[in-house]
Amino acid sequence: MRNNIPNLLSVSRIAFIPLIVVFASLQIPVCDALACALFAAAAITDYFDGKLARTWGQTSELGRMLDPIADKLLVAACLMVLVAAHTMSVAGLFPAVVIMLREILISGLREYLASARVGLPVTLLAKWKTGLQMGAIGLLLLGPAGPATIGLSWFPNLIIGESMLWMAAALTLVTGWNYLRVGIHHATSAAT
Repeated sequence: MRNNIPNLLSVSRIAFIPLIVVFASLQIPVCDALACALFAAAAITDYFDGKLARTWGQTSELGRMLDPIADKLLVAACLMVLVAAHTMSVAGLFPAVVIMLREILISGLREYLASARVGLPVTLLAKWKTGLQMGAIGLLLLGPAGPATIGLSWFPNLIIGESMLWMAAALTLVTGWNYLRVGIHHATSAAT
């Protein structure tokens, strides 16, 4: 049973997505809080699935496939629902687009490099990007629910969440460029 836990955590991250999207789209404070809580739980599984698999020596090809897919689906779905629900300002759309484009680019690079048996390891900077991105999305999903419960305005929460999203987008560009350089280097050296 234990050897299935890391993969079950990745699958649970995917299973949370429809619930997060439904709750966030309702735009009711209690549903915003539920969407945020489910997102936080999903983000925590992202940490534990890989850690448990490595600790228990149970990494698998299925896990290597599921983990990045679950991450990208979760982030993309949440960013889309935040934009669609007008939870973010119009300016928040730009870092969301940068983040989604980078995820598509990295997926393509990983697929190309995997066929050439070249790994694309996750960097520390990419982990910082993920942390900022997850924190930003969590705050934005919380919407007015969090601040309203303690008598605060939604505006500071929006500013903090979008600021974090912009920082994540900046790191997204840096890490995306670093990964792209590796891919271009490999493609050009393989062609010669």
